[in-house]
Amino acid sequence: MPLRTVFNIEKLMFSLENIPSQLHDTTNLHIQHFADSLQRLSLELPENQQVISTLPKIFCCSEYVAQTCMRQPKFLLDLINSGDLFNADVCGQYKSLLDSNTIQNDAALMQLLRQFRNKKMLRIAWRDLADWSELDETLSDLTALAESCIQFTLDFLYQQACNRFGTPVLTDGTEQGLVVLGMGKLGAWELNYSSDIDLIFAYQQDGVLADRKTTSYGEFFSRICRQLVKILDEITADGFVFRTDIRLRPFGDSGPVIMTFDGLVHYYQTQAREWERYAMVKVRPVAGDKQGGKQFMAMIKPFVYRRYLDYGAFEELRTLKLQITQELQRKDSLDNIKLGPGGIREIEFIGQAFQLIRGGQDIELQERRIQLILRLLGEKNLISSEESAQLRSAYRFLRRVENHIQEFQDKQTHNLPSSEQGKAILAFSLGYPDWHSFKTDLELVREQVENVFVEVFSIQESVAPPTSSEKIWMGKADEETSLNLLAELGYRKPETILNILQQLKSSSAIKRLSSKGMQTLDKLVPQILASLAHTNNAHIILQRLCSIFKTMAGRNVYLSLLAENEHALQQLIELTASSSWISEYLSKYPALFDELLDTRSLYDPLDRAELEQQLVELLAKIAQADIEQLMIALCKFKQINVLRVAAADIMGAAPLMVVSDYLSYIADVILQQTVNIAWGLLAEKHGIPLGTNKDNIRFGIVGFGKLGGMELSYTSDLDLIFIYDYPDANALTNGAKQISSAQFYARLSQRIRSLLNTQLLSGMTYEIDMRLRPNGDSGLLASPLNSYESYLNKDAWTWEHQALVRARFVTGDPATQEKYTAIRQRVLCLPRNTADLKQEVREMREKMRASLDKSDQNIFYLKQGTGGITDIEFIVQYYVLAYSENHPELTQFTDNVRLLNTLAGLQLLSQEYVDTLRQAYVIFRDRGHKATLQGNKPIINQDELVDIRKQVTEIWQLVMS
Repeated sequence: MPLRTVFNIEKLMFSLENIPSQLHDTTNLHIQHFADSLQRLSLELPENQQVISTLPKIFCCSEYVAQTCMRQPKFLLDLINSGDLFNADVCGQYKSLLDSNTIQNDAALMQLLRQFRNKKMLRIAWRDLADWSELDETLSDLTALAESCIQFTLDFLYQQACNRFGTPVLTDGTEQGLVVLGMGKLGAWELNYSSDIDLIFAYQQDGVLADRKTTSYGEFFSRICRQLVKILDEITADGFVFRTDIRLRPFGDSGPVIMTFDGLVHYYQTQAREWERYAMVKVRPVAGDKQGGKQFMAMIKPFVYRRYLDYGAFEELRTLKLQITQELQRKDSLDNIKLGPGGIREIEFIGQAFQLIRGGQDIELQERRIQLILRLLGEKNLISSEESAQLRSAYRFLRRVENHIQEFQDKQTHNLPSSEQGKAILAFSLGYPDWHSFKTDLELVREQVENVFVEVFSIQESVAPPTSSEKIWMGKADEETSLNLLAELGYRKPETILNILQQLKSSSAIKRLSSKGMQTLDKLVPQILASLAHTNNAHIILQRLCSIFKTMAGRNVYLSLLAENEHALQQLIELTASSSWISEYLSKYPALFDELLDTRSLYDPLDRAELEQQLVELLAKIAQADIEQLMIALCKFKQINVLRVAAADIMGAAPLMVVSDYLSYIADVILQQTVNIAWGLLAEKHGIPLGTNKDNIRFGIVGFGKLGGMELSYTSDLDLIFIYDYPDANALTNGAKQISSAQFYARLSQRIRSLLNTQLLSGMTYEIDMRLRPNGDSGLLASPLNSYESYLNKDAWTWEHQALVRARFVTGDPATQEKYTAIRQRVLCLPRNTADLKQEVREMREKMRASLDKSDQNIFYLKQGTGGITDIEFIVQYYVLAYSENHPELTQFTDNVRLLNTLAGLQLLSQEYVDTLRQAYVIFRDRGHKATLQGNKPIINQDELVDIRKQVTEIWQLVMS
């Protein structure tokens, strides 16, 4: 069927000539459905040229508007006929329009508010998308709509409550109402299109009503507040009024819904956190008792605005900035125009930072509207006039983009669209010919914002005359003088040190630093020079630190953290001196610099129970549907805890076996929670196999190799197989989109793998290797337990049985674990011809040695070299396979050390041999760990550990020949 580009609706022509061709189909469809609605209701669209010319674009750019017009075409006709659609000044009528209605009950109130809201939101979006309104009109219109709905609802509920319980009064006998405080954008008259509203409730004085139950004022007002939130927030057939959030109140969700003025002020003065002071910059009474609202604002002002120039706020702001950075990295929010780099949040924070510092003395800065604040900052020379203009322009641009994103489907999102159609719609709605043109402008705007943001928060305080270290770094001394100063400081290789500093300063990464970023580095490097002066291998440590600085040059927040926090800097120097691997790890994951602030947690890895509790709490804060954020959380959790283990390892706080245990615990806990996440995601979409639940998922993960043996290293990947125990592969799940149980477990496995090994900007949680599953890469992702046992009995190679020795059930339900454990024991206990087995094990070892052992006359590879780790592992595996038939206790453990001890206890291997092999195994692994921490391969020189390697080789020849 050919594409129609023109519609005739009631003799009106709607041309799609200006709509991008790839958007014609959906636009056509929206218009046709709207035409059908008009026809069904016998309505006619007025012949208004403004509407005719803009309707195709509006329907193209906003599914929400199009669908609202389809469901309620009278809304649009009323807006056209009344002239409200074309009138910029309508918001002042909202309150009177609502007040003209008589409401009998909550249900009628909810319906009225939702229909009122939908009609006004249609008007606001239409005017914005048609370019009939300026940004300020849109923001003030949205704010007025929210205020009117809150006030109308409050009036109704308050009167209802008074009729039932009586009227609360002040001590002077006058009537007392409650105060609704609007936070954030609502408080600043800057509400965005699909914003939630953050509210705090307060009342002036406590008391008791004269009703039969002597209801306290607190109970009276609490009841009203809860009803108000429900009426505004609850979703009905007509939608919702405004998403309402009251978690910013004192003590959050655990705090009372409403407090007295005195109670609130006491809380803010004695218990409030710094971010709460930051949040109160925009607070404003938006509904309720107006006089009481003014009184509260006067009471709270000393908490927000200090009477002096608050230089103490500098440290507060640095903490807040770190929290913002952590939030950005947790969300991986590069495409989030609110939270991402150069986004709306950064602009707001720039303005509010100066308000916190100077607002106590400069009353003009006690302003909620960010655009006015940005203009004042330029006028007062707190930032340059150019920066002020740039930020105001960027703010208007980003807020317009934000509104257009949200107007598309009336969803509370700040992320740029990911689909090609979504990109085309957003670019077109903003007047761009294509996505590339829009994205180019967007990146320029965000870059400008980010540059100002970095400069503003690279705060420098006055310093004393330059020290020797500062003269050297700042170039205030010639080369000869610098060398002499370095020698005087205590450096043994001043020429090398000076060369490293010069290379850092001339590097392209450092040259790209902003002026403020360079100021931060100018403060940081002299501190380091002073600290390293009498340190052994100072040139090596300085080289490592300089490499870190080059890597983090684009993240000035971390340079600032180190420059302003001597404790954190000393931790970095200590760790860097001990390990190049940690230096590289911190460079790769700079968010981990936050861990340097607390040595108690840095050098104290969590045990399994603590890890599990921490990860559960972390993931509970993230919506199940936000898969990307869940992956980022898993990845960050791993990075932080691996750093803790490495720090404890380097400082001698954790011996080898404990290090491996900790690293394995981290993987175990992450796998456990990943299964829970994946199960929840699939259950929501497909339901679950009948007879299963979250505690009986009939599924498990088996770890092999280092994970199976609780012997993980810092760089280990995870060797896994997925198993399930469901009797009917064709049985359907119980959800809306049913699939077979076999498909369900296959998709569960795929989801687990993708959650763990997807490469994000923040890194990858684990690399997953599944080649040990039946039939390797060509096999099923999830193996049914019965077929898995059959495979192991009939088709598996000897090397696969060897791998089973180090196979451990990592996570899953207890019943599946019990069945897997029994299968593993049965397979390991199979009768075997020891001569044949020994030959097969020996042949496999020789194949591995030939392909993997890179040892030569100078270098010995600890893992694959003759007399190395693999020889020991193969000896153990041979003995387990050869003797488990008569000694099933050999199947109990999966780690080599305890298996060796078991072999000695059963007198299958002499105690002398076991002691030698165990000692060698621990030494080799410890040297491998230490090599990794120094950034080296797990190798040693051929003249090292010669005796112990020779002894392992002799034992191999004696027991495996």
